[in-house]
Order: sequence, then C-alpha cells, then structure tokens
Amino acid sequence: MDYPTLEEVRKRFAHDRFATESGAVIEEVREGYARCSMSITPFHLNAAGAVMGGAIFTLADFTFAVAANWNQPLHVSLTSQITYLAAAKGKKLIAQARMVKEGRSTCFYITDVTDDLGNVVAQVTTSGFVKA
Repeated sequence: MDYPTLEEVRKRFAHDRFATESGAVIEEVREGYARCSMSITPFHLNAAGAVMGGAIFTLADFTFAVAANWNQPLHVSLTSQITYLAAAKGKKLIAQARMVKEGRSTCFYITDVTDDLGNVVAQVTTSGFVKA
C-alpha cells in the first residue's frame, strides 16, 4: 500500500481552516499516530496571560483528526474529554495522538499535549465514529 507523504497529508489537512489558521502544524504521521504543534502567540492567550483552553483543545482535536484520517476512511469525533493538567510554560504546544482501539465502526484515541519544555499540559480521550 502506498501511503501519502507528509507534504500530501499537510496539503489535505490545509482545508481544516480553524486549526490551520490557529497555527496547527502537522509534524509526523504514521499508522495510528500523529504529532502536531502550535507556536504560542498572543492570539492564543486568555485574559490571565495563559494559553486559552480552547487553543489547547483545538490542537488536540486536530491531532486526533490527522492520526485517524491521514490514510483511512473518514473518522469523526463522537465524544472528547479533556483534562487540563498544567499551564503551558514554553513557546510551543506539542500534541501526540495515538490509537488505542480501532474497530469496524468506532475508534478510541488518547492525545497528550505538552509544551516544548516537556511540561504535561493536558490529556484528551476521544471516541470516534468510522464513516464507511
């Protein structure tokens, strides 16, 4: 089976406008896995000067979408649960999504979000539906 290149995957997901306009970048993809990042800018900060939870979730959700869809039928989120664990301290967020279970009609992924200093920022669990 011929897999798409990283550049082909990036081109496909460029149509995910909210995530890409927010600064999400695909760094790596492989079977059941994706790593994406987002440089932290003033656009991502809340009134307290911390990274907005919505920015963290956007990156995590996008990373799930890339991991689940880069070379497979369309997967969509059924549910997502995010646990915020610490404020980001670095200049970049990094999300890594990994498949835990893939069935005929559903899937389950865990996405860990860290900053570029290695601090764990959040964890997201996502149940998805496989649209055949």
